[in-house]
Amino acid sequence: MSGREFERSRLSLTVPAPRTVPAAFHRREALRLGLSAGVAAVSAFASGRAFGATAVQAPAVSSGTPAVDPVPPPLNPRYPQVPSWTTELKELAPDVYAYIQGGGPGKDNVSISNAGLIVGDDGLMVIDTLAAPIHARRFIEAIRKVTDKPFRHVINTHHHSDHVNGNQYFMPAEIVSHPYCRGEVVKMIPGPALWPKRDGWTDGTDPRRIVPPVTTFDTRMTYHYGRTVVELLFLGPAHTYGDIVAYLPQHKVLFAGDIAFYYVAPFAQNAHVTNWLDVIDRIMKMDVERIVPGHGPLGGKRELAEMGEYFEVLKREARKRYDARVSPGRAAAEIEMGKFDNWIGPERIVMDTVRLYAEFSGTLTPDVDADGNRRAMDEYLALRARK
Repeated sequence: MSGREFERSRLSLTVPAPRTVPAAFHRREALRLGLSAGVAAVSAFASGRAFGATAVQAPAVSSGTPAVDPVPPPLNPRYPQVPSWTTELKELAPDVYAYIQGGGPGKDNVSISNAGLIVGDDGLMVIDTLAAPIHARRFIEAIRKVTDKPFRHVINTHHHSDHVNGNQYFMPAEIVSHPYCRGEVVKMIPGPALWPKRDGWTDGTDPRRIVPPVTTFDTRMTYHYGRTVVELLFLGPAHTYGDIVAYLPQHKVLFAGDIAFYYVAPFAQNAHVTNWLDVIDRIMKMDVERIVPGHGPLGGKRELAEMGEYFEVLKREARKRYDARVSPGRAAAEIEMGKFDNWIGPERIVMDTVRLYAEFSGTLTPDVDADGNRRAMDEYLALRARK
């Protein structure tokens, strides 16, 4: 039995048979969740490079914090709504901090990612740099309440914009990543001179500078920050083909990047889902107690095992429909995910299903199938609207 399977057995994590919900409920919930924005979201995030696309802007908020609506009822009423969490720089061990950005039901969670900070004798290591100028500046403001040491290293766990857009604000630090990550970030460099205006992200006057990693490694790299040992590990393709994690063995802490989504439906736009599940198994066998996810609140192996269950359920149900020659958009509309229906961003099941279909057909590549995602989302929205 794998580590993840053992954990799941201990927690008795189960997903029920599909439920029957009145048609009016589905139509109401589709409008409430803004599923029509899902098409734009797929388009915006298909390349893993988008920032501030007009079609996926949050409602205006004068405070610059994620927009907050009244907490919606759970999409699947048989299960409770997931919790909310607040923004904080939380000390996990001496000189080790997680920067968790707030989220939860009724909040703008698109690209609201997490980061990390490790304090050394003569400088700082930052793990991921967030999506937007305001996010990065607030992270730096929180850091400066703890220390005024200079930034020495930035670790990019992968190439998606919500983890690398803030690199420019931590210069002249050395940026480190997997080679695949560097290659994808380099592709992002042509673009507008300014970050596009978006409430809570930027006012549209911030200069845009994409700064790619300058140092790469294939498998493992170790840093010593004061008494803290930081092991950077490439565990294989998962959320992308260049994910790395930062493991602090003496503190039993793991900065997992987007290998971990807690209470947030995982994005699989660049993923190899089966390998991702294998990576989860490997982490479950590591001596880790606290895991900082790329998205969601601070957690541990329990939450990671639950995220793995999301993909196991989806993979099993998608395979049935693939074998029956059901289109991915229709499959995504048909599949009932039980408690996972209530996770943030349930419409991500569409691109996750498209990705699994490519894996089943043997056509999977590291690149995103943007056209396939759009077609599947169009079909998904049309079918959901009829329920």
